[in-house]
Amino acid sequence: MILNAVFCITITLACYFLGLRLYRRYQKAWLNPLYTSSLLLIFLLIVSPIQKGAYQQGSSIFSLLLQLAVVSLAVPLYKQWPLLKKNYKKICIGVMCGTVLGVIAVLEMSHFFHLQEQLLASLIPRSATLPIALTISSDLGGLTSTTVLFVIMSALISLIIGPFLFKKLGIKSKSAKGLAMGTSAQMLGANRSLLWGEEEGAMGSVAMTISALFLTMLVPILPYIL
Repeated sequence: MILNAVFCITITLACYFLGLRLYRRYQKAWLNPLYTSSLLLIFLLIVSPIQKGAYQQGSSIFSLLLQLAVVSLAVPLYKQWPLLKKNYKKICIGVMCGTVLGVIAVLEMSHFFHLQEQLLASLIPRSATLPIALTISSDLGGLTSTTVLFVIMSALISLIIGPFLFKKLGIKSKSAKGLAMGTSAQMLGANRSLLWGEEEGAMGSVAMTISALFLTMLVPILPYIL
C-alpha cells in the first residue's frame, strides 16, 4: 500500500515537473503543466501495467491538496476586501450572468448535437472549479471522467484566448479581467489573474467562488430544465 502510494506520487510529480520545465522554456499557454503532465500520465498508464484503481488510490493525496489550494485563494480576497465590498453588486451580477450563459450554452449545444442526458449532465458543471464540478456532475448523474476532461479543456481555451481578447477589445480594467478569467477558467484563471496583480487575483478568486456557489444552488432545479 505504502509502496504503491510512493510510486504513484513520484511519477505524478515527475510528470508535473517535466511539464513545468516545458512551459517555462517555451512560455505557451497550451503547454500549461496541468495538461502536459496529464497527457504524460495518461500515456504512462496506457503503456504500463499500472491499474487505474491502484493509481487513483495511491495518488489520492492530490485531491486533498487540490482542496487546500482552493482555500489558499482566500488570501488575496482578504487583502482586497474593501474593493470587493464596494463593488459586490457588480461582481455578483457579472459572475452570475457569466455562469448562467455558460449553462445555457451547454443546453443549446446539447439540443443542437442531440447529446445524451448523461453526457449533458457531465458538461453542465464544466465552468465550476474541479472539486465542486465533480460533485455536481455526480449529483446530476454525469460521468466524472468526462467532467474532468471538459473542465480542463474549458480552462485551457479560456487561458489561451482570454488575454488575446482583452488586448483586442481594449479591456484594461483589472477587475473585469480578473472576473472574466475566474468565471471562465476557475482555479487556473484565478491563478493567472494573480500573476497580473493582487486586484486581478482577488477578483479572479471571488469570481471562481461565486460561480461555484451559484451553480451549486442551481443543481436542484437543473433536472427539471434537462
